Amino acid sequence: MAPLIILDSFRDAQLMTRVDSQAADGEQTTKSPTDQIDAEVNIPYHVPALVGTEIGYVRRAAQNGAMLPGGGEFTDRVVRHLESQTEKSAVFLTNSCTRALEMAALICNIEPGDEVIAPSYTFVSTINAFLLRGARIVFVDIDKDTMNIDAGLIEAAVTHRTKVILPMHYGGIGCDMDIIMHIAQRHNILVVEDAAQCPNATWKGKQLGSIGHIGCISFHGTKNITAGGQGGAIFINDPDLVTKAEIIYDNGTNRRAFFRGETKDGYEWRSLGSNFILCEVQAAYLWAQMDQSKQIVQRRLQIWNAYHHYLQPLVRAGKVEAMNTSPETVHNGHIFWIKLSGPDERSAFGRFMKERGISTTTHFTPLHKPEIGAKLGCRFHGEDRYTSQESLRLTRLPLFHDMTDNEVELVLKATFEFFGDC
Repeated sequence: MAPLIILDSFRDAQLMTRVDSQAADGEQTTKSPTDQIDAEVNIPYHVPALVGTEIGYVRRAAQNGAMLPGGGEFTDRVVRHLESQTEKSAVFLTNSCTRALEMAALICNIEPGDEVIAPSYTFVSTINAFLLRGARIVFVDIDKDTMNIDAGLIEAAVTHRTKVILPMHYGGIGCDMDIIMHIAQRHNILVVEDAAQCPNATWKGKQLGSIGHIGCISFHGTKNITAGGQGGAIFINDPDLVTKAEIIYDNGTNRRAFFRGETKDGYEWRSLGSNFILCEVQAAYLWAQMDQSKQIVQRRLQIWNAYHHYLQPLVRAGKVEAMNTSPETVHNGHIFWIKLSGPDERSAFGRFMKERGISTTTHFTPLHKPEIGAKLGCRFHGEDRYTSQESLRLTRLPLFHDMTDNEVELVLKATFEFFGDC
């Protein structure tokens, strides 16, 4: 199938329509590529979403100066919203997902020599938080279809020193949490979900990040919704850990208990802790986006579905592999990846797209590859069958909330042009 037919199908199917504010009677219109093509195409990989209410909410937060450090109206709104998406979680906003993971390591009482099982295909923040407490990271291979940790390989890596299993849900697609939680229960191990990419994504109906004992999500500027650059949250899903989390969250003090009237003579230092709090201005910015998160995700899913559907001729021809979801997951359209034959073809594809003004990007370099990993006591358990190989094939296509239909069509057209007609 030639690229032109693909583009015609786009318009004919009206898979993705935008409301044209100038259209009469509220009619939805789909614009042809020829309506908007500029002399110079410039399609970035990512642009942070803007919904229009951010500045107004930030101004309101700033006017209540007493609450600027955090804990004001907008913090409460965000926390209540996140908690409403879970069954039993206590949610704490943090100034990044990295800090949420560092807080999780403290809650888990990680000590030197403890082992943490994790995928090597992840961002370094996933493991840095535990390495800072003296842990040794044990990597296991991934499932090549999802790029998630292969849950079937975890139990063989468990030793008497294993304290935490640390799954990372790649691209908003859930790991097999049934297997992971069963292993954790059998061996009395804690599970910390790195759900950085997973706001508004579920696994078997449960918000990702709310299934393990602890979960961490991100509101970084590269994510679907943002707190204005940096931000995160930690979900405490085990009721027995909530009090400990409260103390660690507030610099190791029982400050929250004091403000609830549970202590009489002020609050005091109780344990190690730090300042993980998200300031109120960022919470205000985040609430503006969170209030519109359904619309943001809906648009991203339209783009994701378009890529997935219209790239199928290339998939059937064996020229690419395309990202899929799983029956258990309702994902959030965070990324869309394709896999090429190898690193050389991937590099050629990236150059080809760049020449046409389209930004594509690779992703993680496996963490067991750099020398620093071995120096810090990290090791790979079992065979590296897929982690290294698949990481060298994967690249991501542009996907962002304000991406136009025309831009999506141009990405598809250029992709088919690279591979030739199918």
